[in-house]
Amino acid sequence: PEEAIRLGLEAGVDLQLYDFPHDVWQKAIAHLIESGSMKMSVLDTACRRVLRMKFALGLFENPYVSPERARQVVNCDEHKQLARQVAKEGTVLLKNNGLLPLKKNLKKVAVIGPNADVMYNYLGDYTAPQEREKIVTLLDGIKNKLPKAKVEYVKGCAIRDTTQSNIQAAVEAARKSDVVILAVGGSSARDFKTKYIHTGAATVAKDSGILPDMECGEGFDRATLNLLGDQEKLIKAIAQTGKPLVIVYIAGRPLNMNLAENVSDALLMAWYPGEQGGNGIADVLFGDYNPSGRMPVSVPRNEGQIPVHYSQGVQRDYMDSPGTPLYSFGYGLSYTKFEYSDMKLSAGDGGDVIQYITCTVTNTGKYDGEEVVQLYVNDEVSSIVVPALQLKGFKKIFLKKGESKEVTFALTRKDLSFYNKDLIFTAEPGKYNVMIG
Repeated sequence: PEEAIRLGLEAGVDLQLYDFPHDVWQKAIAHLIESGSMKMSVLDTACRRVLRMKFALGLFENPYVSPERARQVVNCDEHKQLARQVAKEGTVLLKNNGLLPLKKNLKKVAVIGPNADVMYNYLGDYTAPQEREKIVTLLDGIKNKLPKAKVEYVKGCAIRDTTQSNIQAAVEAARKSDVVILAVGGSSARDFKTKYIHTGAATVAKDSGILPDMECGEGFDRATLNLLGDQEKLIKAIAQTGKPLVIVYIAGRPLNMNLAENVSDALLMAWYPGEQGGNGIADVLFGDYNPSGRMPVSVPRNEGQIPVHYSQGVQRDYMDSPGTPLYSFGYGLSYTKFEYSDMKLSAGDGGDVIQYITCTVTNTGKYDGEEVVQLYVNDEVSSIVVPALQLKGFKKIFLKKGESKEVTFALTRKDLSFYNKDLIFTAEPGKYNVMIG
């Protein structure tokens, strides 16, 4: 530890966030100075920088926050609306055979699954304890949309633990319903009994009789991306009822979706949608918001494909599986249709802009909605191997049904630059393919 602390301080690391206990840190520094292994000036420099930052932040003049201000700002209406907007825009529609958007005259709805009404499963790792009334789950959101309908909730199973499963009760609820909304996936919900080693890092508790839902976050690496516990059993059982089925994934990583893609009528990825997640997802399900989310990562068909980056371009098929991901980066459906036309290239500004790329986007469907227009570049000729496909820009535009808008991207020299074999960041003459979609 003493040698590591010396190396860190001499390299300019002025602050340690509990990598070592305080007594170890303090004794090590004292011994380094007393033994002559480290100059006092190194410690003075680190202290000076930390103090300068604290002065710049005003911590000596105003060391405390205002409780009154905190009460006004934390969880205020404006922030709740923003959280709801984030949940709506972050939800990605992956499949829809026409079932969505759902009608608001539904009489009986079954809301099922381990992520349908467990509030901490909507929040990310390191979330502090929350008040239940401040978190809107999917069950809450569905009830808010359908105040007169009979909404029956059955958990069916947990994320990991199989001793809590009651799949038959979930099947019975599904059979009595007009439509089933099934929420599965993962969780970063700590049980608040998690132990921490001296560095502050979390460790997996092994002394509990019931497995926690948590399967993602610090200390929770995965060997597979399969749904854990009895979740796939639950999906199969509900699918066999023949009822219209919407599956919603709530998770912190792209999990295996092969079964869900095969048996569902509609499939959505909501990630961790946050405190207003239930309302945001419900807004999408019932058409109060036309989904505009796009995948920020690719969903593999199986772990053997990984890494499966969009930038690799078209991958060769495996002997026993397609080379393509199940859902690729940038993918996401809408309730309406967008058509692209009139793509044009025009000269740049003579400076940093190499080319302007313009196209017209038209909403040819039946709903108003937002479209994420994406610009990709492929460099055919380069002195070193570069990614086959690179996202160089995107714009989200709102179009009423029947409306058209012209979208323009400026392709700069930096967009076409890379580090060559001499580690010089430069753009080379060559052939570039520009794609918008």
